[in-house]
Amino acid sequence: MYQFSYAEILQDDPKEARLRERSAFEHAIELLKKAEENGPQSRESIEALFFLRKLWTVLIEDLASPENGLPESLRADLISIGLWIMKEADLIRGEKSRNFSGISEICAIIRDGLK
Repeated sequence: MYQFSYAEILQDDPKEARLRERSAFEHAIELLKKAEENGPQSRESIEALFFLRKLWTVLIEDLASPENGLPESLRADLISIGLWIMKEADLIRGEKSRNFSGISEICAIIRDGLK
């Protein structure tokens, strides 16, 4: 369902691309909520953290591209957020954090900004 390349999104209408990005963040948030309910060593946690890492890897790669049309300062801020999220995900996997809700809240803010 969420198997797409960012290049495919960029070829679409910008509204369609935003809709797909929102859907990906919505899916990540749903997975994070299930993971929080079941704990950091659950199958749900592994699935959520894997999806989150994959999502942010694609986004960071695009944001780092000089061809990205966003302002440089916004791109830098979003890359920093993505790196923080990936670090938090690693801490959860290592059982040094249970900050699913913090990650979920940040993803929700970004999702809501994609309107």
